[in-house]
Amino acid sequence: MTTLWQRLKFAAATDMDAILDKKEEKNPLGLLNKYIQEAEKETEKAGQWLERQTTLGSKLEKELEEAQSFLEKRQAQADLARTAGENDLSAFADQEVAAYTFQVDELHRALEENKEESVVLEQRYEEMKHKVKDMKIRQLQLMGKENSTRAHYQMDKILNPELVAERIGSYDDMASYIKSLGNKVEERHERSTMERRLEALEKNSAHSKEIV
Repeated sequence: MTTLWQRLKFAAATDMDAILDKKEEKNPLGLLNKYIQEAEKETEKAGQWLERQTTLGSKLEKELEEAQSFLEKRQAQADLARTAGENDLSAFADQEVAAYTFQVDELHRALEENKEESVVLEQRYEEMKHKVKDMKIRQLQLMGKENSTRAHYQMDKILNPELVAERIGSYDDMASYIKSLGNKVEERHERSTMERRLEALEKNSAHSKEIV
């Protein structure tokens, strides 16, 4: 009996979710708001990953400094042991020099990889922030469109009753408005990205001419 009741509750909840989903599909502004909230959360997570990458870079630099310091110390000790004729000590010091040399090389490689990854992550993080900003602009545009549509609808009840049906139709077609609006924002985003690259190229070219 309990199992049957749980199944019935699950079925009812599923049906309710389906109804709510259908309602949201007819509310483009609600969908956009939800998408912006998710995008902001993901952007915040990306910022945390970037911060962690920077922290790891700092730790790698510290490890490199320590390994470099020990390497120089063991190199000096190896030379001193050879001069003093302490063969066992010089052999031990040479082994230490080899180990620290390997560590220094590996840390150099890891640090360079970390810097390259940090640059890529930072670029993509900035793109995400621009994307969220574009969506918020789109949100404001849509809110203005929805507000004016509702206002006209209320006004037409008194001023132009014959246009009420037409206003309702335009409100239902707002999803297509989002799509066209989104395409325009995408075009502006792509254009701004190209513009930033051109500006960077222009600055680099001017800097090269100054050096020459």
